[in-house]
Amino acid sequence: MTSAVAGELSAELRGFREVQALAYECAEAVAAQLKPGVTERGAARMQREWLRERGVRDWFHLPFAWFGDRTAFTNFRLPLQFFPTHRELEPGMPFILDMAPIYKGFTADIGYSGCLGLNPLHDKLLADLEAHRELILREVRERRPLREIYEDVDRLMVRQGYANRHRAYPFGVIAHKVGRVKERRLSPHLFGFGTQSLKGLASDAIHGHRDGWSPLWSPYKFSDHPPRKGLWAVEPHLGFRGTGAKFEEILVVTDSKDPEQSAFWLDDDLPHVRRWAEERATA
Repeated sequence: MTSAVAGELSAELRGFREVQALAYECAEAVAAQLKPGVTERGAARMQREWLRERGVRDWFHLPFAWFGDRTAFTNFRLPLQFFPTHRELEPGMPFILDMAPIYKGFTADIGYSGCLGLNPLHDKLLADLEAHRELILREVRERRPLREIYEDVDRLMVRQGYANRHRAYPFGVIAHKVGRVKERRLSPHLFGFGTQSLKGLASDAIHGHRDGWSPLWSPYKFSDHPPRKGLWAVEPHLGFRGTGAKFEEILVVTDSKDPEQSAFWLDDDLPHVRRWAEERATA
């Protein structure tokens, strides 16, 4: 995002950026506390507790954590396999923390990839994700159909030598829309997803079906339409022989005729973006 665009963020977008930054701050804080023997369930609980201490009371979905070959969704077939397990973290093992808090009515959905110690393969996956962030933004600005952009991400992964692991998500989504949620004292959830957010997504799906678009960005026909105005949580996910890595962050799509204003990442001050900049600076 250019400094000009950043300086002109509306109060609404600043609210989304605030909760996204809070979620990434949580991910970095929890990642710094991980050590051998911590389980996925323990890491998920650490995320929940950290965010609740800072005022989060509702969720698009509760926090997830995946360790080892589960970062690449190895042999995932059923939705319940996504939920945290008793898998223990070991030295050199990759991990992914994924959380979607709602704060002051604003939603974020982020993914943070890390590793407990040195792992050159994991470093390579993280570095190669940068090209996907660039490709997605460029083609959204070109107003390419979402389904075609998805296929281009697939082709880039193949050229890099990786497998597409976001295809293992429900409906194979690489992204989904996020929005405002009315704050309530009680925040019930169903199968790990906040009921308020599910209602909003279902409403978008109904209206979108009528108007020829979908709030889910997938490889299927219902995503064969240009990018829809709004906020999209985007998560390209690479896998290679039991190691997976991804980022997830908000992409803003507008109806502006100015290419730079028509689509931009909500924030460039994020861990994976800083990592890429540091790698270029030391290359």
